[in-house]
Amino acid sequence: MYRRAIVRPPGANFANGLTTSRLGAPDVKLAEAQHKAYCKALEECGLELTRLGPDLHHPDSTFVEDTAVLTRHSAILTHPGAASRLGEVAGICDTVRKFYDVVHQIEPPGTLDGGDVCDAGSHFFIGISHRTNEEGARQLAQLLAADGFTSSTVDIRNNNSILHLKSGIARLDRKHLVVMEELASREEFAGYNPIVVSADESYACNCMLVNDRLLISAGFPQLESELGRQGYRPLPLDMSEFRKMDGGLSCLSLRF
Repeated sequence: MYRRAIVRPPGANFANGLTTSRLGAPDVKLAEAQHKAYCKALEECGLELTRLGPDLHHPDSTFVEDTAVLTRHSAILTHPGAASRLGEVAGICDTVRKFYDVVHQIEPPGTLDGGDVCDAGSHFFIGISHRTNEEGARQLAQLLAADGFTSSTVDIRNNNSILHLKSGIARLDRKHLVVMEELASREEFAGYNPIVVSADESYACNCMLVNDRLLISAGFPQLESELGRQGYRPLPLDMSEFRKMDGGLSCLSLRF
């Protein structure tokens, strides 16, 4: 059960952030409205929100998930793989320390984005991507092991359709893993019942189970229907403007 989340709204310069998509510039006012709806949904799921102010020095800073990995025992501050995002970690450090007595830090030459880290309960999948390197993954695995967690790496550097691992997978519970078609056959995910998402709905792979509701991007009826058939309670949210900036549902909060 999640009890809290840290969020930060997009700033007025959100459109100046990094993106690999070709969907056009985001409508910042619409992104702000979508973020408010997202926060309301988290509160409806029972979470108490810590709301940070916009960080105009870092246009991508609304994607707070990339700055830290939060576990039951400790917090691990990341070292983002994009140089323009390094300052975001310092901007969230004090907030994280309010909730965690034990706080670690990924050190260079390691790089790590939180969007490459999928919490699967007692196990963590760590994506090796263009933002997270082997050294960053090694440091994280070592810190997780010290707290009794296991981990494994998933190399997605040859998968050009996603930026982070969690753009292509979401762990729902002990049984189910939402996974994009391109990753569904990977041996790393053996042991789960995969809910395979077709290429035309792959953006919706970045969904997240928050207590008794399953937040999912709106506009993907096949996956929403399948999740309902599996017994989950989907809560669709419009994410169009964050999609333009390579962001998804999980990117917008640190949940713990």
